[in-house]
Amino acid sequence: MASFEICGGRSLQGDIKIQGSKNAVLPILAATVLNKGITKLYNCPEILDVYNMIKILESIGCIIEVDGNTVTVDATDTISGVVSLDYVASIRSSIILLGAILGRIHSVEIPYPGGCVIGERPIDMHLKALEQMNVSISEADGIIRCETKALLGGTINLPYPSVGATENIILAAILAKGSTEISNAAKEPEILDLCLCLNEMGANIHGMGTAHIVVNGVKRLQDAEYTIMPDRIVAGTYLAAAAATYGNIQIYDVWEHDIKSILEVFAHMGCGIVIRGKRIRLIAPQILLPVESIRTRPFPGFPTDMQSQLLACLCIARGQSTIYEDIFEDRFKAVEELEKMGANILLNKNKAIINGVSKLRGATVKAKELRGGAALVIAGLMAEGDAKIENSIYVERGYQDICGDLSQLGACIRIVEDR
Repeated sequence: MASFEICGGRSLQGDIKIQGSKNAVLPILAATVLNKGITKLYNCPEILDVYNMIKILESIGCIIEVDGNTVTVDATDTISGVVSLDYVASIRSSIILLGAILGRIHSVEIPYPGGCVIGERPIDMHLKALEQMNVSISEADGIIRCETKALLGGTINLPYPSVGATENIILAAILAKGSTEISNAAKEPEILDLCLCLNEMGANIHGMGTAHIVVNGVKRLQDAEYTIMPDRIVAGTYLAAAAATYGNIQIYDVWEHDIKSILEVFAHMGCGIVIRGKRIRLIAPQILLPVESIRTRPFPGFPTDMQSQLLACLCIARGQSTIYEDIFEDRFKAVEELEKMGANILLNKNKAIINGVSKLRGATVKAKELRGGAALVIAGLMAEGDAKIENSIYVERGYQDICGDLSQLGACIRIVEDR
């Protein structure tokens, strides 16, 4: 295992380009299975989750070439419908292969997915939706088995705008017979990116970015090239790091629309925000203001994937803040570690009350999941003294080169192998 070592107290300054989106590239990689040909993807982040998804695709028969941030997937040959537990255990997003493989060969066996432990994240909505598309499903010994003679379109009303369920339905519907209408669909930018990519491949999708998506089934897809959108959560993380260190940074290749709710919160905390096209600058004040109350919500609300990073910033805000986590019930795993650094946080079920302190102090803490690990990195950057963040592998699941990026902005951070 490896750890981050951070010498805190340095203000972040400068410009940084944002990597490709983790949450967009994973379903798009799954979508390449639907094309009996070659799909070339640009701006793919070089992160563990992408490498794990590539291994899964290779294991079922795809031929993949990786050249830096460019990934070429050749799914011309026969695809296997059996997905191995060896890879699925480490990546939750593997569940979106259900819809893609069903669309391609009408049969799939996949273990329950793994990934970060931030709550139950049940996949009932995925399975019930697929059943409505003429899929027979059985479960035994931790394996989900799905098969169909023919995928059929229809109207699917989601009880909650689940990103993963929306993606699985879209992927299953691409080559299905007839039209599939998804009501209460997720509206996240990553859903839009998936649909735009699929349309480049010859799909017929309308309404993406809204709560009502219509997928008209087509007979086949075609070879295509596509550039993955920038990662709005990485963008938000670096803005949070700048705010926490009283910094002044500019991120670029990011659309304001994608991170509007994040920018609004930091503006409320006293940060200056300057937007010029796809360039966004954050200028932190000398004293961060508290946030009286904020709830995580589906897009366009404040994203759950930014909750931990915001919580870290609020640890030194001048006053009391309250965060309600309404998406995942177990996403306050960083709290105990932040308290070791001097934070004053009271937890009550899905509510965190943060009483700001004058400063955090360096300590050895442990990342327990991806975004909580990023929050601990932010805490280390603003702390007095040296901090060590163990289990850096969690953070590497979603951040291409967080040490290099933050060092470019003036941070003192490095990754070391634990003895």
